[in-house]
This record gives sequence, structure tokens and C-alpha cells, in this order.
Amino acid sequence: MRHGKLSSASPMALRRYGFILAFLATPLVLYVVFVIAPYVQAFQIALTNWKGISPDFDYVGFENFGKMFADDVFWQAVRHHGLLLLVMPLATIAIALFFSFLLNVGGGQANGRRTGVRGSAFYKIVFFFPQVLAVAIVGVLFQAILRPDKTGVVNSVLGAVGIDPVGWLINPDLALWTIMGVMVWQAVGFYVVLFSAGMSSIPPEVFEAAALDGAGRFTLFFKITLPLLWDTLQVGWVYLGIAAFDGFALVQVLSVDRGGPDNATTVLPLEIWRQAFTFSKYGYASAMGVALFFLTLTFAVLTLRVTRRERIEF
Repeated sequence: MRHGKLSSASPMALRRYGFILAFLATPLVLYVVFVIAPYVQAFQIALTNWKGISPDFDYVGFENFGKMFADDVFWQAVRHHGLLLLVMPLATIAIALFFSFLLNVGGGQANGRRTGVRGSAFYKIVFFFPQVLAVAIVGVLFQAILRPDKTGVVNSVLGAVGIDPVGWLINPDLALWTIMGVMVWQAVGFYVVLFSAGMSSIPPEVFEAAALDGAGRFTLFFKITLPLLWDTLQVGWVYLGIAAFDGFALVQVLSVDRGGPDNATTVLPLEIWRQAFTFSKYGYASAMGVALFFLTLTFAVLTLRVTRRERIEF
């Protein structure tokens, strides 16, 4: 009897697993074709001297990587990514957390529950608005805002109070910091919404119990909200770190001479684009792409491991 039950159940199990495999096959094939295969091809091209305009090329081994490690511009771009990794995620997460807290639980109590500041729903839309704009449009917008003469919005305001115009994007000491500020402005809205969604999933009873114990806003934020929002913070940190290894569009649009002045704002994706499409050094550009791949992967793995902690269950 037991053998009969197993034999009758197995066709049903096979049909069920067959349906699951068929359902997963299409996205898996698409992922292999459009993600894994280009990565493998990039690794292959990095070992060649391909110019991108001819089917002929020679394998040169690790020669491109040797040139890359001896290239001062490469290391300058890596240093810029290090600064971006240090400043951009910290600034974006700090600002987004502050606004999310105000918009969700920082406004006081109503009907015995914590609420956000008045008009919080409207403010969420306002904060999210930069995400609706394409990155290139954001760059063009800030080109007008940050013009070095008095026709720029910022410099016209400074001129009205007697301050000389500032070369926000033409001063090597200010250009990268200015572009980082634009990156933070463009990214904050998304993380306000992301952290707001995380805060809304925290049971109101937790905040009510803390309020009954006399907890103020400071205690609510650091002792309750942050620990319960840790998983969302971890995801946000990884996303922002990956974004810090990009920056191509804003640097391309905002910087002087694409990465200037004097390579003061250059980043690896921009150097990859320049080597490939300006100098036709596709092998060398692919070597930079491989380096960028491993830098990004290393950052994501280390971040997930370092920030790992026990999950708090409700």
C-alpha cells in the first residue's frame, strides 16, 4: 500500500517541480545572457589589446592590468570613490533618517499614537520628486544653479549679500564636494520613502509603550527606531555604496572637461568610457571594468558581513 501511495504521488510532485523549474528557467536564461555573459566577455577582453573597431586582436595577458596599476589617473579615481564611499552614504542616510523620523513618528501623539509632523504626506512627495527626474536632467538643472558667474542661482544669492561668485565646479578643491552634494540631494528622497516604509512596519504599540515610559524623541530614535530599522539600513548602505562606485552621469554632465578640472572629479566609470570611446582602448577599459567589478563586489560582501546582527522579531 505504501508503495502504491508513493508511486501515485510522484507524478504530481514531478509536475509541480517541473512547473517551478519552467517558471524559473526564463529569468535564469535572461540573467545568464545579459549579465553573466557580458561579465565573462569583459574578463576576456581585458586580456587583449582589442581596439573595438576590428575583429582582430592579440592576447596580451595581464599587460593591461600592469598599465592600470601604474596609471596615476586610475588611482586618483579610486581615491575619489573612497571619498564618495565615506561621505555620500553617511550624509544620505543621516539626512533621510532624520526626515523619515519626523515624517512618521516625530510629530507627537494623536489618539494615543505617535504621528509625523503636520503635512507629512505632502512632504514625502516633495522629497521623492528628485527621483522622478532623470539623472541627466538633474545634472543639467544644477549646471544652471551652479554657474560660476552671477547668472548662477547660488552665486546670484551670494552676490545679493555681498559675497563674490564661487567656482563650484571649476575649482579643483570644491568640484568633487559639489558633485557629491548633488548626489546626496538626488538620492535622499528615495531613502526617505524607503525608511518611512520600514518605520511604518514597526508596530505602533512599541512606540506607545516607550511613550508611556517617558521616552523622548532622542530615545525613540536611537533606542527603538534604529535597532528595529537595522535591516533596511543595511540594504540602503549597500545600495548607496554601489552608487558611490558609479557617479558616471552626474560627473559626465557637471564636471569640467569630463572629470576635470585636472581630473579632480574623475571616477572609474568615466575613465572606462573615456578609454573605450575616446581612445579606442577597449582592452584597457575592460581591465578597469574588471577592477571596478571586484571593488564593488568586495564592498558589498564586507558591508553585509560587518553589519550583520541578530534580527529582532516582533
